Amino acid sequence: MGESLCRDEYDKYGKDVWIHKNTLIYPTAFVKGPCIIGQGSEVRHGAFIRGSALIGRNCVVGNSTEIKNSILFDRAQVPHFNYVGDSILGYRAHLGAGAITSNVRSDKGEIFAFSGTQRVSTGLRKFGAVIGDEVEIGCGSVLCPGTVIGRKSMVYPLVRLRGTVESDSIVKENNITVRRG
Repeated sequence: MGESLCRDEYDKYGKDVWIHKNTLIYPTAFVKGPCIIGQGSEVRHGAFIRGSALIGRNCVVGNSTEIKNSILFDRAQVPHFNYVGDSILGYRAHLGAGAITSNVRSDKGEIFAFSGTQRVSTGLRKFGAVIGDEVEIGCGSVLCPGTVIGRKSMVYPLVRLRGTVESDSIVKENNITVRRG
């Protein structure tokens, strides 16, 4: 994809990193391709971006945050002490401080996602989370491999979450889930 980007808008670094000219990359951030970082995004001190990463417009990748093989849609924010591996974050998704997407099972086995109560094979050993548009993940939360969160949902701080969360839901302590509104 990078080669198709407008050279008037994107600078190319090395063989496979493209960064929009209006993106702020702090001096101590590390970016290894393949990677595209969109207009108006900010990559702060100590950020570590590696693997196939696609970071949209006006995103924040904060200090001590690692992004690996992931997609951040426009305005997604992972501002501090986050790990986002093999995951997708929707438009305006936000991870509070220390929230992570775990992408490997403890037994290193295949990761399954869920559609309702149906277990779906991913065929992958590494697969993080799919986080919908405008989802808010509280500080210190852990999203287990294969977690899927519907749009406009909220996960309270310090929650360990596995499975599927419907759109417009709130996940509280002990995975108690209620509808928003």
